[in-house]
Amino acid sequence: MSEKVYKTMGSTGAGTLALGICVLITGVVSGILLIVNGARLLKNRERLMF
Repeated sequence: MSEKVYKTMGSTGAGTLALGICVLITGVVSGILLIVNGARLLKNRERLMF
């Protein structure tokens, strides 16, 4: 019985770790994209008219 619990905990831990890595990568990539787009807007702000 304890082996089944041990295997379940191991697979749950691995899944949680993989999900955490995916969320981290997504956050870093979206942050970089936001910074690049913001810099591009600031660079071209003289041409923008609202």
